Amino acid sequence: MSKELKITENELKSLQEQEQKKGAILHDLGLLETQKHDLLHFYSEIVTQQNLEKKELEEKYGKVNVNLNDGSYKLIEE
Repeated sequence: MSKELKITENELKSLQEQEQKKGAILHDLGLLETQKHDLLHFYSEIVTQQNLEKKELEEKYGKVNVNLNDGSYKLIEE
């Protein structure tokens, strides 16, 4: 029967802490990816909504550049 070989308690504790930190980082990365996905989805919705409103404005006023500070607009000359 051979003797069981082991690393020291401090070495084991260090390895366990490193593994725990890796798990926490992977968890946080997963949360960040979920948030990123949600933000990309919200951004896409806003772009779609903005494009629809631009189309409505174009139908009403023609092709224009709108000043977002005061609402004034200038016709785009083609």
